Amino acid sequence: MTDAPRKILVTSALPYANGSIHMGHLVEYLQTDIWVRFQKLRGHTCTYVCASDAHGTPIMIKARELGVTPEELTTRISEEFVRDFAAFGVDFDNYHTTHSPENEALTVEMFEALRAAGDIYTKTIEQAYDEKEGMFLPDRFVRGTCPFCKTPDQYGDACENCSKTYTPADLIDPVSVISGTTPVKRKSEHYFFRLSEYEERLRAWMKSAALDRNAVAKLDEWFEAGLQDWDISRDAPYFGFRIPGTEDKYFYVWLDAPIGYLASFKQYCERTGTDFDAYWKTDSQAEVYHFIGKDIIYFHALFWPAMLRGADFRTPSAIFAHGFLTVDGQKMSKSRGTFIKAR
Repeated sequence: MTDAPRKILVTSALPYANGSIHMGHLVEYLQTDIWVRFQKLRGHTCTYVCASDAHGTPIMIKARELGVTPEELTTRISEEFVRDFAAFGVDFDNYHTTHSPENEALTVEMFEALRAAGDIYTKTIEQAYDEKEGMFLPDRFVRGTCPFCKTPDQYGDACENCSKTYTPADLIDPVSVISGTTPVKRKSEHYFFRLSEYEERLRAWMKSAALDRNAVAKLDEWFEAGLQDWDISRDAPYFGFRIPGTEDKYFYVWLDAPIGYLASFKQYCERTGTDFDAYWKTDSQAEVYHFIGKDIIYFHALFWPAMLRGADFRTPSAIFAHGFLTVDGQKMSKSRGTFIKAR
């Protein structure tokens, strides 16, 4: 081998702990596992970590339906994930959960660093509210017709057909997924991250990161439209980490989910004596690679590097995004029930 040994950290997207792993998921984990094995065969130090994504309203609702606590549900599903991954030969160096003390500590640390830098502020917003259920609705719990391409039955945050992002208020004929009723608008104070201030820093990161040309084209589209500040809080009832200093505000699942990469690696470091800072500080000589599906490029290529940069952590070396396995022309989807279980 002629290459100098490298230190490489690799992650796959965190599977959401509200149902079984399906064949569409496996595309990613097998792809990542093959890449990791190849790097190890070349003599590099290559560490592969992952975790169950264990927070959010869908998990809270699913647990309520089953008559168990969210902790019980996510523990059970995580154990199933581990068995299924092992059966397919996917070999993680560490597998954890986002509902962990490591993840809560890192999430609060990053939030406080961003707040100290002036990147966090609060403002009152209007949100979709389900009067029948007595709760604010997350974007994905409102469905309707896409305001851009007019595709019906789309989620309240992004269209699976045209990939445009929007808010539930933009949907045509919105409906609550929980009760089937039309949501009303209610006001609530929320925490925001100043993503709009990060265009220059994100463009600089794009030049240094090895990004697929389709990902670059998509990012350019978002820059062209103008970056919007990001709502990082959710109102109770919610299953997640409570925002320090509040009684009824929680970190949005998409804030603490990618921090779960760091938390799983942190657990690995504590178990093996590996230096966490050597991989995640801004002067790190290690490499970090994320393997994801193309539907979550928005979170991984805009919010995630901006959060890392703002909180004084290093940014990813590259993001590898794959397409979908489809059923009748539609992507395999756990939430829509159009999938074949891996098991």
